[in-house]
Amino acid sequence: MTKNSTSSTSSTWTGMVPVDDTALAVTDTGGPGIPVVYLNGQFATQGYWRRVIAELGTRWRHITYDERARGKSKRSADYSFEAAVRDVDAVLAARGVDRALVVGWSYGAFVAAHWASRNPDRTLGAVMVDGAQPYDWLDEAMEQRIRKTFRRLNWFLPLLRPTGLTPRMNAEQMADSNIELGRLARERELGPVLDNITVPARYVVASGTSLGSKGDEQERIRTSLDPVVARNTNIKISAKVASNHGAILKKDSPAIAEAVREVAALDPSTASGR
Repeated sequence: MTKNSTSSTSSTWTGMVPVDDTALAVTDTGGPGIPVVYLNGQFATQGYWRRVIAELGTRWRHITYDERARGKSKRSADYSFEAAVRDVDAVLAARGVDRALVVGWSYGAFVAAHWASRNPDRTLGAVMVDGAQPYDWLDEAMEQRIRKTFRRLNWFLPLLRPTGLTPRMNAEQMADSNIELGRLARERELGPVLDNITVPARYVVASGTSLGSKGDEQERIRTSLDPVVARNTNIKISAKVASNHGAILKKDSPAIAEAVREVAALDPSTASGR
C-alpha cells in the first residue's frame, strides 16, 4: 500500500489499496468524524462525490475510491458485483475502519444495500441515491439491446480512456456488468436484500428520465420502492428531487447530505455527535 499526504497541514490520505489481483485508488480525509464510504455509479469515479462531501463538511470522515478499472484504479480479471461488495471490506480494513455509513449512487446504491444487509453490526446506516430499486426491467430483448449498444461504443472507447471518462474495461465487460445489474435488480433478487436491512436506511430519488430509459420507465422503477418502505420500517424515502439520474449528485447534493445526517442521527452511537 502506498501513502501520500496531500498536504502537510491536512490529514487526508491518498494511495493504492491492494485487493485480489488489482489495486484501488482511495482517498480518506481522516479525522475523528463519522466514517462515510461513498460507492460510485457503475462507470463513474470518486470525483463525482465532491459536492456531497463539501455539503457535509469537515466534521465527517469521507472515504472515496475508484472501483476496479475506473479512475486511477488498476485493471482486474473480476468485475463482478460480488467483487464490488468485497472491495468495500478491503477499503475499510485498509483504512482501519470497523463501522461506517455507506452512501451509494446508481450501481453504488446496490452495493450499499447489499453491504448493509450483510453487515448490520458494521453499518451505521445506508443512503441509496436513485438506485437499488427492485424492478424487473431486464428481459432478453433488453439484454440484446445492451450488448448491441456497447459493441457500437467499442471502437472509440480506447480514444476516451486517456481522458478518464471511461473505464479501462472492454465493451463486453461493460455490457456484462450492466446485464448483471439488471438481474440483481429483479424483485425476487433485490426484494429480500432490502427486507433484510436492519439499520437506518434512506433513499434519495431523482425525477425524469435516465440515459437509455424510455417514456415513464424510470418513474415506474422508482415506484417499486413503495412496497419496500411499507414492509421495512427501517427504510424511508428521504427526498424526491427535481434533477434526473445523471445530475443528482451535482444538482441535489444538499438533499443527499441531509439524508446522511438523518441516518447518522438515528444510530445511538453517533446521535450525540451530530
